[in-house]
Amino acid sequence: MAELIVTTFLSLDGVYQGPGGVEEDTSGGFDLGGWVTPFYEDDMAAYATEWLSKAGALLIGRRTYDIFVQYWPKATDPDNAIAVAMNDLPKYVASRTLSSSDWSGVSFVNGDVVEFVRELKGRPGGEIQVHGSGDLLQTLIAHDLVDEYRLWFYPVVLGKGRKLFPEGVTPKSFTHVETRQTSTGANVLVLRPAGKPRHDTFQLVTE
Repeated sequence: MAELIVTTFLSLDGVYQGPGGVEEDTSGGFDLGGWVTPFYEDDMAAYATEWLSKAGALLIGRRTYDIFVQYWPKATDPDNAIAVAMNDLPKYVASRTLSSSDWSGVSFVNGDVVEFVRELKGRPGGEIQVHGSGDLLQTLIAHDLVDEYRLWFYPVVLGKGRKLFPEGVTPKSFTHVETRQTSTGANVLVLRPAGKPRHDTFQLVTE
């Protein structure tokens, strides 16, 4: 069975909105976009290339699709492994309004995305990778469909914006798989869900 893997960029205060460009996502009046771009370097590209090589398909939301489709079909360098993967992999896009695309490999999920993902995870193949797609992620997280998180934390605090784990999310705990660091200070936490958090109280030790 295929596993669903989430890759997302986060500020230290948990914001995922608009990491790649000033005008990428200005919804809700967000005017702090492009906060990841200054940290881009070779480590980031190497990790992305390594992990994309494990993908059997991409699952993305409508907003992320609109961003990706403006760039990746134009990236045709055969030596760019990230571009090759993005263009060659099957891409499932959650959208209630779109039904066709000029980008190769795109299929639209117009119905119940939860049931579709459950069926997709039952197929053999490589990882089903979700990149960006914050609204879609909220649905996948709420239905416990995520098998692994690759969370890229960048050394910035934004103070506003949409968060991956917003107020009111169901409490969760995770098992640590791996930590990586880039030369510009990003830390990547690889985590797997481990049920509900455990709670206890520190006890005073006296002699």
